[in-house]
Amino acid sequence: MTDTIEKAVHIMLVDDHPLVRDGLRARLEAVPHFRVVAEAGSGAEALAMVAGAQVDLVLMDITMRDGSGIEATAQLGRSHPEVAVLILSMHDKLEYVSQAMQAGARGYVLKDAPGKDIVLAIDTVMAGGIYYSAPVARQLARPSMPDNQLTTREQEVLRHIANGESNKQIARALDLSVRTVETHRLNIKRKLGIEGQAELIKFAVQHAL
Repeated sequence: MTDTIEKAVHIMLVDDHPLVRDGLRARLEAVPHFRVVAEAGSGAEALAMVAGAQVDLVLMDITMRDGSGIEATAQLGRSHPEVAVLILSMHDKLEYVSQAMQAGARGYVLKDAPGKDIVLAIDTVMAGGIYYSAPVARQLARPSMPDNQLTTREQEVLRHIANGESNKQIARALDLSVRTVETHRLNIKRKLGIEGQAELIKFAVQHAL
């Protein structure tokens, strides 16, 4: 029956490494309803080509030699809002994810994700959904740092903890007694619902830097 046939998705690859594009093309063209119709080595090149290529979805890298894929994503959203942008990046930091989504991206896939994840991401986005690679989704699911619960001094202590400093080093840096630093540590753990030192250090590294 014709209604079971999936509509072809016309894809543009944007990455400044030709080998990466070659690998992506080979993976995507193995999917019957995917068509790689254009490739670009930069955001500017993609913007110049997208209209003539009749693209449905752009698979966009973030870090390229001639500029940011995030800015190119924002420009594409303004000039071609009908074209979906899916970020494919090596960066898993939430600041990149946040910037990309604010620029109008509809998903964020890590370059080390399995090939099937990229296929699923494209299908999800083309169906109107939003897709994140599992490691990104796990980070997004964690509660954000409750800055409003921590005092300015406690946030300073947390930053020093993130740097791997001992209580003595923190006390010296902030001109406090070691006992006061220990009290701040206890208060931080209590406010954040953290039990052990290892968990506190992990939280500090992830959120305070």
